[in-house]
Amino acid sequence: MRSVTVLVTTSLLSLVLATPARAASIDYVALGDSYSSGVGAPGQTGLCLRSDYSYAARWAARNSPATFQFLACSGATTDDVLGSQIPALKSGADLVSITIGGNDAGFAPTVVTCLTASDSACAAKVNQGKAYVANTLPGRLDATYAAIRAKAPGARVVVLSYPLIFDTASVLCEMSVAKRKSINDGARVLDEMIEQRAEAAGFVYSDVRDEFIGHGVCSTAPWLNGLTIVPPQNSYHPNSSGYVNGYLPALSGAA
Repeated sequence: MRSVTVLVTTSLLSLVLATPARAASIDYVALGDSYSSGVGAPGQTGLCLRSDYSYAARWAARNSPATFQFLACSGATTDDVLGSQIPALKSGADLVSITIGGNDAGFAPTVVTCLTASDSACAAKVNQGKAYVANTLPGRLDATYAAIRAKAPGARVVVLSYPLIFDTASVLCEMSVAKRKSINDGARVLDEMIEQRAEAAGFVYSDVRDEFIGHGVCSTAPWLNGLTIVPPQNSYHPNSSGYVNGYLPALSGAA
């Protein structure tokens, strides 16, 4: 019995010691848009609004990789990733994370329409986004993923999803239940396409929607900001809790 205990203890100790050693040898690169740069959290800096409270910076702080390239930028589309982020990506990167596709699909104008117009106008705008996701986004994602693989052929690439933004059970909210359901359904369609194309590229897809269940905008414990006047870009992005309790575990579990 004592020998079994010693074996188990030794094995667990080996795992604990091996994890930091492995991370210390990793070159990690964070690509993507505002959901990767950390918009919505405190301490955003520069034109790309990068924050040390983003999931990428928190993962780097916890794991102390050999190098950390923080290339994610607020407002980025697939064209931006292709044009400015991937050229800067280290060819010897071991781990790459990315969120991309939301801006291509018209996230910001959709939210504005849903805030200011009728339920039907909101649904129509969301449907425009769904059509884009079905017909145009697949090719853009494929090109982006292929370029990442070509630039960093040995990297483990983790593609993270977007959360469903709204809680739909609460009565009081800044948007009607119908609008909240429309936006969430648009996010679902987008995430499903991202999953499909990421897996087709041979990448690891990590879905954050489970982590955010019960923590949408207008819930009792939201992990996303609602409409924010100052600073306005924080609207409908994860707060600190969303990055540390939602996105960070999703990356850590897939990395």
